[in-house]
Amino acid sequence: MKMLGSRRVGASQVVRPKSTIFWILRWAAILATLAFFSFPTVWLLSISFKPPIEWMAFPPTLVPRNPTFDNYVVLFRPELPKGTAGAMLRVTEPVTKSFVNSFIIVPVATFISVVCGFLAAYAVTRFRVGGAFMPFFVLTTRMFPPAAFAVPLLLYYRWLRLIDTPIGLIVIYAGFTLAFSLWMTKGFIEGVPRHVEEAAILDGASPWRVLFTITLPLVKGGLAATTLFVFILNWTEFLYALIFTSTRSITVPVQLSHYVGAVGRFYGPQAALGVVASIPVVALGYMIQKYLVTGFSFGLLKR
Repeated sequence: MKMLGSRRVGASQVVRPKSTIFWILRWAAILATLAFFSFPTVWLLSISFKPPIEWMAFPPTLVPRNPTFDNYVVLFRPELPKGTAGAMLRVTEPVTKSFVNSFIIVPVATFISVVCGFLAAYAVTRFRVGGAFMPFFVLTTRMFPPAAFAVPLLLYYRWLRLIDTPIGLIVIYAGFTLAFSLWMTKGFIEGVPRHVEEAAILDGASPWRVLFTITLPLVKGGLAATTLFVFILNWTEFLYALIFTSTRSITVPVQLSHYVGAVGRFYGPQAALGVVASIPVVALGYMIQKYLVTGFSFGLLKR
């Protein structure tokens, strides 16, 4: 028994260093990955608080030597900051208009895209509307580069007088994200057992009632995930917003491109605007986080 006991003690002493080394390596890999992916965000925050003399300083510093809020102030009041950068940025407009336009265009386009995508996905999944080729036909809008549609749409929009209007961008954003909404919600609807809907129909429920009282509550997590992704796509879209707007309906990404002058880029205001523009996306993700977990894991378990 003593020998067995000593062997057990010896075995534990041999195994423990290996497990400790494995634990250290695992956490080192996790921390290294976290630092690698979080560094751009940290660097963006750092530049947003740096004065102009530190934007391109060498060697670069992660912590600003003389932190300032002028980069945030100049976004909303370009005439207030003093100095060289303030004088150059007085030609820019406040970001208030671009944020108001984005808060009108993006949510409306996202709502239209998700609702139409959900209804289309339900029709394709349950009733085979359009045949088996219908989902792939809708997907063709994502197979071509966006620049390929720019010139035809520009001529069409000029004829309809939709250039530099919120309605024009809403239609474009909803149309080009519809395929994403359809394919993403289609997977969630396919995860709903068909016999649940059939049982409700046998009890006398109409197809619309089955859709809104049975299917919709079961896939609300998937709809939340789809809404977040579509919102991010619309919020960060730049090409069409640049081509189809000029002054009245500019969005946040277009406003971000205005902080480039003949003398170079204004990295401080650009970083500050990047920080402010990321707040709505983070807030939306936080508000629907309880549905995101359900949406991402939906359909993984066999029913």
